[in-house]
Amino acid sequence: MSQTDTVLRALAEPRRREILTLLAHDEVPVGRLAEEFDVTRSAVSQHLRVLEDAGLVTRRTQGTRNYYRSRPEGLAGLRAYLDETWAASLDTARRLVEIEVGVLDADGSERDDRATA
Repeated sequence: MSQTDTVLRALAEPRRREILTLLAHDEVPVGRLAEEFDVTRSAVSQHLRVLEDAGLVTRRTQGTRNYYRSRPEGLAGLRAYLDETWAASLDTARRLVEIEVGVLDADGSERDDRATA
């Protein structure tokens, strides 16, 4: 499985996206994160483990406490995938419009109006 697939699977769960949002601006201990949700601290820890395995968060241990923060670079592969997909979609839309207005032939090749004149 690619890193992008791993990130997408991690972000597919709404609670994990909420956790990532909470970690976007600050380093937070597990206990404080658990207070934000109606699930056990253990469940939050499991979500954090998935996010950590996907490279989206990092953990720092101080004494008996684990602190988590987001890793924006963990989203780099997903961002590149979305940028590439978006660019390809825009290119397809541009070609379809050019065909519709007559700049390109139906096969996508440039229209040569001189041949028909």
